[in-house]
Amino acid sequence: MIKKKYNISVEATLEVIGGKWKCVILCHLTHGKKRTTELKKLMPGITQKMLTQQLRELEAHGIINRISYNQVPPKVEYELSEYGHSLESILNSLCNWGEQHIIKEYGDKFAVLEENILNK
Repeated sequence: MIKKKYNISVEATLEVIGGKWKCVILCHLTHGKKRTTELKKLMPGITQKMLTQQLRELEAHGIINRISYNQVPPKVEYELSEYGHSLESILNSLCNWGEQHIIKEYGDKFAVLEENILNK
């Protein structure tokens, strides 16, 4: 078995939740289960292919659960796993820091933040 080596532990964190979209997906899932179409509407800048890839990677790491309902048409929802909920304080800290950064850079956060359930 090959053991991975990290220089510092934040590398392991970024390996799991790093990138442009994963934290955004996770922030939306902190507000409850979402279907793929709901996530796509909440993140209009992400492609369907990228959303699917990011969801699969988060699921593979055990951060989210994929719930598949046996019905026609098929229904799939995503939710934070118990392990994924352990990231909530980190996600909240990232959001708070981002809000302060926006205020520092632009003055008014609502001038640059999209109208969104997460931006109240």
